[in-house]
Amino acid sequence: MLSAEPDCLVLERPGEELTIRLEAVARVRAEGRAVAVELRAPAGAEPLVYRVEDVSEAAATLFAKGVTSLLPAPEDGEEIDGATLVVLRTRRPAHRRRFLRRIKWLVLGCQGSMAVLSTAAALADDMGTAIAMVPVGLLATAGFGVGGYLLGTWWHERRLVRHGVTVAAVEARPGVYLYQDGTGMQRVLAHGVDAVALTVAYDAEDPTDAVALQIPFTRRLNAGLGVFLVFCALNAAAMAVLFLVESFKDGVP
Repeated sequence: MLSAEPDCLVLERPGEELTIRLEAVARVRAEGRAVAVELRAPAGAEPLVYRVEDVSEAAATLFAKGVTSLLPAPEDGEEIDGATLVVLRTRRPAHRRRFLRRIKWLVLGCQGSMAVLSTAAALADDMGTAIAMVPVGLLATAGFGVGGYLLGTWWHERRLVRHGVTVAAVEARPGVYLYQDGTGMQRVLAHGVDAVALTVAYDAEDPTDAVALQIPFTRRLNAGLGVFLVFCALNAAAMAVLFLVESFKDGVP
């Protein structure tokens, strides 16, 4: 969907939103049942064009005329690379969805395993062990979930620092920062820290895969805490298995 704001065009596509400043637009034209937004480009460069298909011809013509009347006139001799004035906001990057999905299945798997162990202890007529496995299971689940999240985040940031591209991101508004990828496209990064600028690392092959770098001390602290929590979770899981084995031993005549 393409819409016009007082100083920009907003193009919404599945999973992302493009904000195109009017000074970046060379012209907007109707092409039958499509609207084409052509950006300005330096002399000799191929202009970037965004198209929106499957609209009515009348709406396309009316929209093109209306936006054209809003476009600022370029100054004599002024060259603008419109691609650098486009801001791309990805609503939920694919890598983030995959990571959170893995953490969810890790937690659900841990909960299911503990439920099975607790049920097995109850079937062995050891209700004390079955009840005791509830807090042990909660400890193991929390340890694997939080520890796995911290370690996964640390490893992801470490990979981007070593193999990605590091740039500065400037604050657009509180909690929202802009960084520029290798193609000149400005991208949005949401971050809770209030700062004038941040250091951002992103994947050169997927610029939406970006993180705001933490200071080394915080990064090491989170990694150490993640290792500690996973270690506690492994011990809790081992304790639950040991309790179950003892329950069956005690139940053997």
